Amino acid sequence: MAAGSFEGQYVWSPAANDRQLAQACMDVRAGRYFSAHEVLKEARGDFEVRAHRSLVLASEAADSDLSERWIAEEPGPEAALMWARVAMIRALRMADTDDRRHEALVRIARTAAERATQLLPDDPTPWVCQLALSRFQRPRDPAPQGLLTAPAGPWYLFAHILRIDPWHREAHHRFLAFFFSRNGGSASASWDVAAFLGQRAAASSPLRLLPLVALVDEYNPTALLADRTWEQPQWTSTALSIHRHWFPHVADYRFVPVVDLSYLAHALFMAKREFEAREVFTAMGPYAARMPWSAFGPPEEQLTKARRSCGLPVPGAA
Repeated sequence: MAAGSFEGQYVWSPAANDRQLAQACMDVRAGRYFSAHEVLKEARGDFEVRAHRSLVLASEAADSDLSERWIAEEPGPEAALMWARVAMIRALRMADTDDRRHEALVRIARTAAERATQLLPDDPTPWVCQLALSRFQRPRDPAPQGLLTAPAGPWYLFAHILRIDPWHREAHHRFLAFFFSRNGGSASASWDVAAFLGQRAAASSPLRLLPLVALVDEYNPTALLADRTWEQPQWTSTALSIHRHWFPHVADYRFVPVVDLSYLAHALFMAKREFEAREVFTAMGPYAARMPWSAFGPPEEQLTKARRSCGLPVPGAA
């Protein structure tokens, strides 16, 4: 289904309009890994696409033994990357349930990530896996100058990844997540880091969305006038600037960046900028992501409310 069209139902697949990835996901669900190997190998020269595809495929494979079978039967960089991604997802999921067994899964995930970095040391994605796992080790590297709160964290590992790919999207998001309150950080630290990272990026970069991501993650519905936060001049101007400078470049992407567009559409909707939000929703077409909507209630319900407010079709409408 093409982006920009809406045929009455949301498509919640993170593969979005990447048809090769969508087919590979179907094969993974059927227990086959050949097409996963092909789409990952094809993306070796595009770190953003490789990171995205490997994460989506791993989310499909995490509940099966496919990654273990693959690396046992046909070991190589793509098999090692998939194993690292799957192990990372399993460790993070288990930790989110407060299950003590997550410590063993973290050790497995670290081993898998290290193996993947050895096979392709210039691929930042396995290093990003290690960055995602750093929240369990809580490194205390000193922060660089320019941050008000100077929060300690995995700055050295992050710097290593940036030497490979200075604007790696997932690396920035994983690094920011280290400072979220739910991961042992604080609201002040996460806002500080998000602002610091976002300001480093070009105005046309999706990394400018990082402050909006932090704002959602630190959202407290019990705070006074919590839902009016996005109407404050600081956040309205942030969303409008992203819409003005980054959004026009989305048409050039190899796949619809559904999560980034969702954060932008949400911020514009909450800021009561329905005209701009409508443009973003239209560019997304039928594709939908559960974040940031799930932070405010059932995601489909919240998304439908926003689309209806912008005068756009919603599922079940006559």
